[in-house]
Amino acid sequence: MGAKRRVLLKLSGEALMGDTAYGIDPAVAVSIATQIRDAQRHPAQNGTDDDPGVEIAIVVGGGNIWRGLAASSQGMDRSTADYMGMMATVLNGLALQDALEHQGVFTRVMTAIQMHEVAEPYIRRRAIRHMEKGRVVIMAAGTGNPYFTTDTAAALRALEVNADILLMAKNQVDGVYSADPRTDPSARRYKQLSHQEAIERNLKVMDTAALSLCRENDLPILVFDAAKPASITNALIGDIDGTLVTAGDSIFS
Repeated sequence: MGAKRRVLLKLSGEALMGDTAYGIDPAVAVSIATQIRDAQRHPAQNGTDDDPGVEIAIVVGGGNIWRGLAASSQGMDRSTADYMGMMATVLNGLALQDALEHQGVFTRVMTAIQMHEVAEPYIRRRAIRHMEKGRVVIMAAGTGNPYFTTDTAAALRALEVNADILLMAKNQVDGVYSADPRTDPSARRYKQLSHQEAIERNLKVMDTAALSLCRENDLPILVFDAAKPASITNALIGDIDGTLVTAGDSIFS
């Protein structure tokens, strides 16, 4: 087998909510974990229990528990609000780790803020080594700094671990459109989109700082709908169904 595919999956906190109004739906966590397990062992990747065929890192958000920006807009100190949001991502990371381990997937949670009793500190070389050994690495607490989103953390970590692609899992959004399809019937979905056009047209792929980081380092991004059956598995193994953001020309579906 040649070089393994290495990917970073960005999961929003809302992806763990399911149909609940708040928090974590255990059934959704199990569904996500099952799809990740299936990707590791997929025949197209030559993966087995002993030798997973795709190396996976995950950055998880915390919006299902706490939104720092929303809190700061109501008067809370922005840094304090953002640190609370980082804690929320750790809760999600631990829940996802538990679901993965129940599926037989070896998993490590690494945090940008040290909390030795519950997770390992994020160290780049250690994260890469975990992935090489077939462990799924969940990277929580964002970048460890206020004023940076988990989108930026995902872009940064993807570059640090030399990921082949950044997978942006959206909740019931199947790609990037030229306009909001809910309000503009003429909106068209992109099959492929350039980083530059996404920035210039403010197409909400991810926050601008994160998107600029991907553009400057030629990191491709796949935007896909995590709510579709088996979509996470398909994205992890390279079966693209969404919008691919690259350095190339933009193409509509």
